[in-house]
Amino acid sequence: MPEASPIVKVVVPVAGMGTRLLPATKSQPKEMLPVGRKPVVQYVVEELQAAGLRQILFVTGRKKSAIEDHFDPDPELVRLLSTGGGYALLEELAFTETEASFFYTRQSVPRGLADAVDHARQFVGQDHFVVALGDSIIMGRDGYTFLREMIAVHQQSGAACTIAVEEVDPADVYRYGIVKPKAGVQPEGDFELEDLVEKPRPEAAPTNLAIAARYVFSPVIFEAIRRTVPDRNGELQLTDSIRLLLQMGYPVRAMRLRPGERRYDIGNFESYFKAFIDFALADEKYGYLVRQYLKRKVREF
Repeated sequence: MPEASPIVKVVVPVAGMGTRLLPATKSQPKEMLPVGRKPVVQYVVEELQAAGLRQILFVTGRKKSAIEDHFDPDPELVRLLSTGGGYALLEELAFTETEASFFYTRQSVPRGLADAVDHARQFVGQDHFVVALGDSIIMGRDGYTFLREMIAVHQQSGAACTIAVEEVDPADVYRYGIVKPKAGVQPEGDFELEDLVEKPRPEAAPTNLAIAARYVFSPVIFEAIRRTVPDRNGELQLTDSIRLLLQMGYPVRAMRLRPGERRYDIGNFESYFKAFIDFALADEKYGYLVRQYLKRKVREF
């Protein structure tokens, strides 16, 4: 059996309007909100690069040009810092010096996540590829290793789709897409799926394992998207397309986040505040000062 070609392409959907984060997202993308000292999407891109993904396609929408600007080199800013003695600050711009290539396409009409992925059809061609949601950060104790291992599992298994999943509170399953393991399969490590259920009632959920914003696909997903029926809002849901893969007879697998790994979904203010606090506390430069400040504040309550 010939060795699988390395996966180097990734699609990052960032076209969502971020209405649950208004007014902060009135004039800027939610993916550009700072978490600690970096915008959300920079963490995502650093994760992708650590996994060996070098061709990055952003599927953008209205008012998203700040994302493109962020990853562009800025010679004028570099010159200003160099001549003004701001050499230490130049290190903060090192993320723009990369071997990765960035591409952009626009989802002008918001027709769902599956439609956003379908905008990458020409970019992907016949290659397997990754989809990483641009508003979700996945971090672990050992940095960015989960996605790299997820890609390896996908290639070794021969799956048409591999989905990252995380354990959530059983009472909260109605907020997520939930996976159902194949009959007789223990949902540990990575495992084969029988079905996916979008936002089930807690009493009807097959597990409490929720889809966690990272996918690896075969290009056959585009045929499934073509066959996907829009939901009642006229949108194409990626969960429905993955269910079609199963109905078409293709194997779909899931891989659990491991102990010490966590997904930060920057989708509402509660989750955003928690993410900012965690990353600020862990900051190498400012974490100690933030911890001392919080200890003082807690004593005031």
